[in-house]
Amino acid sequence: MTHLQAGLSPETLEKARLELNENPDTLHQDIQEVRDMVITRPDIGFLRTDDAFILRFLRARKFQHFEAFRLLAQYFEYRQQNLDMFKSFKATDPGIKQALKDGFPGGLANLDHYGRKILVLFAANWDQSRYTLVDILRAILLSLEAMIEDPELQVNGFVLIIDWSNFTFKQASKLTPSMLRLAIEGLQDSFPARFGGIHFVNQPWYIHALYTVIRPFLKEKTRKRIFLHGNNLNSLHQLIHPEILPSEFGGMLPPYDMGTWARTLLDHEYDDDSECNADSYSTPAKDTEKDLSPKSMKRSQSVVDPAVLKRMDKNEEENMQPLLSLD
Repeated sequence: MTHLQAGLSPETLEKARLELNENPDTLHQDIQEVRDMVITRPDIGFLRTDDAFILRFLRARKFQHFEAFRLLAQYFEYRQQNLDMFKSFKATDPGIKQALKDGFPGGLANLDHYGRKILVLFAANWDQSRYTLVDILRAILLSLEAMIEDPELQVNGFVLIIDWSNFTFKQASKLTPSMLRLAIEGLQDSFPARFGGIHFVNQPWYIHALYTVIRPFLKEKTRKRIFLHGNNLNSLHQLIHPEILPSEFGGMLPPYDMGTWARTLLDHEYDDDSECNADSYSTPAKDTEKDLSPKSMKRSQSVVDPAVLKRMDKNEEENMQPLLSLD
């Protein structure tokens, strides 16, 4: 075992060997092969190429050197294409801070039975008057940056549960194609995290419709890991044990405290709202998202035209079976 594997338990070391093809005898050579590819992309500013940083990309792509390098390149390219999004990229930024305090994201104390960190999002908590969807995405990316420092999570990965209870049609209409694309590019294509499952619960019919539209733009691997449970929490419990879930998900633990992860990141600044004044939120959310978009994106329409959605039968939700995949 090299010093780069020092943070891994014996069980996780074995998992890294079997599932990710991680070999301590060739680890430094694997890292160097990825680092040597940097010169092939002079158009990208690779701000970090140290061993520990490159290792997380190798783990995310099961030590396939070229795939790991491509992910590394996309990581920095995404940040260069969305420079405004990463200005003031810290927990105390007013928009990020408020999103964090509202539980975007939350993190459960217990890992699942595969050692994965369970992240939770309660979609209805989004306060559109205080922060934008871009702020939520920034808060999630910032949180992942902090969590991925843990080598155990680099190997074991994450699970995401999104609760759509009370998420309104008005809120859903803000999920524009370009906003969703920005999120998909940032999380699926440009970040070295292994997501073992993305679980939707209590989703209304218009979230079903929205997912149907974006599904073709997801990688096959991602699609297989998305589970739409609807109100069927028993199907969720087949994959994540209720003993480690809060009561909102039919679990045995108390209701989730939305400030849990925010307090970890913000520490003593959690209750300091001096930065969060009215002027901080004077820019309309729509304009902010427009400013942060890549030039190739268009933000002028919703994923599903609201006029079309309104014509859909609102009783459809009751008739739709959860699209649960057990692959």
